[in-house]
Amino acid sequence: CVHTVCQQLIKPLTDSAGGMSWALMKHPEGLECDLFVTHSWNEGIYEFINKVLNSWPRGMRHAYCCMLSNPQNLDISDLIASPAESPFAKALQSSSHMLVVPNCRGSIYSRI
Repeated sequence: CVHTVCQQLIKPLTDSAGGMSWALMKHPEGLECDLFVTHSWNEGIYEFINKVLNSWPRGMRHAYCCMLSNPQNLDISDLIASPAESPFAKALQSSSHMLVVPNCRGSIYSRI
């Protein structure tokens, strides 16, 4: 699942590269996102990738997805202490589209 990929791949690689997010590790200058991707974290990584790629809105170039855009080695509570200033809020403000990724394990809305 996404948790496993995060624990076994994203966290170790980004930690050894300095602790930044996967997105900043790959694009140190940053990219302006126009697509906000939200998901439930309990889906399999292949299911997630397939659904995102097959549902990608035409014309969108860069996506914000928390597992790749937030530094996963940090305590998330620091990132959301001020919700209006959080990375989530900034990405939503910058995005013209949102992609809600469903999965076969349960409703994404069960996290609310």
